[in-house]
Amino acid sequence: MRKPQNFQWKEMTMGTCYYPEHWSRELWQDDLQRMKAAGITVIRVAEFAWNKVEPEEGVFTFDFWDEFMELCKQEEMQVIFGTPTATPPAWLTEKYPEVLNCRQDGVPYRHGARRHYNYNSPKYRELSARIVEKLAQHYGKHPAIVGWQIDNELNCEVDEFYSEADSVAFRNFVKEKYKTLDNLNEAWGTVFWNQTYTDWEQIYVPRPVLNNGCNPHLRLDYYRFISESTISFCKMQAEIISKYKKDGDYITTNGMFWNLDNHKMAEECLDVYTYDSYPSFAFGLNRDPKTAKDLNDRHWSKNLTEVRSICPHFGIMEQQSGAGGWTTRMEGPAPRPGQLTLWAMQSVAHGADYISFFRWRTCTFSTEMYWHGILDYDNRDNRKLAEVKDFYNKLKCLDEVCGADYTAAFGVLKDYDNMWDTNVDVWHRRVEAQSSEEIFIASEIYHTPYNTLYLSEDTDIKELQKYPVLIYAHPVIMTGKRAALLKEYVANGGILIIGCRSGYKQENGKCVMLPQPGLLQKITGSDVRDFTFTSPAEPSVTANWDGQTIDMPIFNDIMEPVEEGETLAFYDNSYYAGKPAVIRKNTGKGYAIHFGSTFSRESMKVLLEYTGILEPFQAMLEAPQEVEVIQRVKGNKKYFFVLNYMGSEQKIVLKKQMRSLYDNVIANGEICMKPYETIVYEVLE
Repeated sequence: MRKPQNFQWKEMTMGTCYYPEHWSRELWQDDLQRMKAAGITVIRVAEFAWNKVEPEEGVFTFDFWDEFMELCKQEEMQVIFGTPTATPPAWLTEKYPEVLNCRQDGVPYRHGARRHYNYNSPKYRELSARIVEKLAQHYGKHPAIVGWQIDNELNCEVDEFYSEADSVAFRNFVKEKYKTLDNLNEAWGTVFWNQTYTDWEQIYVPRPVLNNGCNPHLRLDYYRFISESTISFCKMQAEIISKYKKDGDYITTNGMFWNLDNHKMAEECLDVYTYDSYPSFAFGLNRDPKTAKDLNDRHWSKNLTEVRSICPHFGIMEQQSGAGGWTTRMEGPAPRPGQLTLWAMQSVAHGADYISFFRWRTCTFSTEMYWHGILDYDNRDNRKLAEVKDFYNKLKCLDEVCGADYTAAFGVLKDYDNMWDTNVDVWHRRVEAQSSEEIFIASEIYHTPYNTLYLSEDTDIKELQKYPVLIYAHPVIMTGKRAALLKEYVANGGILIIGCRSGYKQENGKCVMLPQPGLLQKITGSDVRDFTFTSPAEPSVTANWDGQTIDMPIFNDIMEPVEEGETLAFYDNSYYAGKPAVIRKNTGKGYAIHFGSTFSRESMKVLLEYTGILEPFQAMLEAPQEVEVIQRVKGNKKYFFVLNYMGSEQKIVLKKQMRSLYDNVIANGEICMKPYETIVYEVLE
């Protein structure tokens, strides 16, 4: 059972990211006062400022931050203080080059960017622990501080580590896991291509090999190792901060990045989780948003759904306020009038009770000088600042929504074993990428919201039973414990849907010699007799489901029903025309469906309708596909967030009386939404 988060905001709160080290002291007080006038009450500082505290090894000075923090106290500005370990100083990397991360070929990433360190260097851990201890000891009781951010965007920029220190730590990791080389060789299948290890010193993190043909079982453990290394580094800092922080101050970090069990990190290290949301990436000059099929900026709702699975009531540490871009990459347009509010309210709709805009003022120098903030270089009031002020007024109208729960019609099951397996298995990656995207898009355009639920060793049946329907798209790796949990869920009345390529691997990534879907077969009543990628040389494959034609893209399981399985659909074409494509089996009070392909938005609509959960809000509100509809519930009160992502007007229909929280106006019937407009309603019973 997931642990509850340790901290929640009691009211909707707005902040920004501020870098006093970038600006003249003459600007500080004016900046803080202008922030407060806009509704900003919290700032994040210091996450890249190691040199301001330790300008040379072992020499510590707090003058700079003492002065700034005293001003924050005077101006009653609350502070989230960041630990500066994402950017080690030049004196450190020059003297101790072993702290540097490396490319896979062993070439170090040199000083001059960020996140160029590795988590496993004993020297880096020592020096990181020392700077965190000094900062926490000095500022832990400071009255202006309300929270601490660990590092910055763990595993961002780079999520693979190839230093010598990582190889040493990886050997220790697998030695503890497997105990003996015989066990390791068996688990990794090293008899293949004569890879057998006879000494622990022969084991390294993955190195360059021909055709990138690295042992997939080694790589799967390697990604587990990266996650454990990252969590260990985070936990080290959290434990230090916990010794000194005031009661009520929270520890967080800003994510969410790859090769990292964010759920475990949140539970073991953090009080609350925060995310950095930049929907304008959808309109980058490297994309064609006019023809995109991924919903463009609305796609960030998929990321926010993932964040909510980690922490139901989260914060946004960096919310887009201006055009994003470095001098080296990421060119993109400025948010159009209304989009700043739209994207921030998108975050609130999905569970964020804290919104911090990145950044207060656009930096006038270095790599991120095109990553625009609220203010531009000229420091004048502008349309973005005006929109931030307007957003704050809207946000404070939502105080009663703070802490409200997101309403989901179904759940999407995931687990980290299978997510990391997509790193090492291109077959798995292709089917997972298709289904993950299409399930999300179907959920959005058919207004049938979902929650993501990550299975872990301690997942309880009660967590699953919150959802009448669960989709586990492609659980390639399956364990007996998970299969038993799923069987119990179905027997108790749940509906489980799996896709193709399910249940044919062990935890170590080796294939099992069982009929697919392996350990799930007794739940699904399906027996995969053949399977294939759909051929680009043939017409698209479809199936007939009770007179409806459904697409069966990318990959097809060719099945027979067994053990009381019932065929719901048959393939229309290819060499397996007439063979079962979708099979159902009843167990106890529920049933399971084996959908023999990847999912598409069209087939998802059929499945949502078949299981009786399609468009759960239609009795209260109707909206076109271009508009996102989200419900948050608190006690007996229901709130609808209605978000128009289009640069054109859209019409919605309220079927019940509702109160607009922004202006307290009672509304019913047809409503015309302006371009990029957001509305939040309370349903009046």
